[in-house]
Amino acid sequence: MLVTCNKELQKFFDEIICQVKTWLMDMSIEKLVVVIKEVATNVVVERWQFDIDSDKTVTKDTKREVSNKQIQDGIRSVIRQITASVTFLPLLEKPCCFDILVYTDKGLEVPTTWGETGPHFIYNPEEVRLKSFTTTIHKVSAAVAFKKCD
Repeated sequence: MLVTCNKELQKFFDEIICQVKTWLMDMSIEKLVVVIKEVATNVVVERWQFDIDSDKTVTKDTKREVSNKQIQDGIRSVIRQITASVTFLPLLEKPCCFDILVYTDKGLEVPTTWGETGPHFIYNPEEVRLKSFTTTIHKVSAAVAFKKCD
């Protein structure tokens, strides 16, 4: 796992994670997408999509049917698949940057420092579905779409 020492990048991630955690607890997040683009052309080369299906009938008194260990095992399984994706994803040879897209319920207040952007789709992509996992409250399904090699 890579860890950044860049304080500005750490602050950026901390703000996003804090907000996403709040929206997860409120069950108002539908999807989180990480887009990787070539810096020079702005062409999307990878699009990691995590669909989040929330059970809005759950209350604080609802008993979870899934243990913390099962949830952690599910997360570990997805992380292992992401790590193993290096075996089939095309090598990124040009400088790249990333963007994080968060899809929420309509009318939700978004931090003022965040902006709106398009979906950053890839034309005619290859797609690989990753394992999904559930917390009883949230079901997370993951997939990566990537640009075919030229």
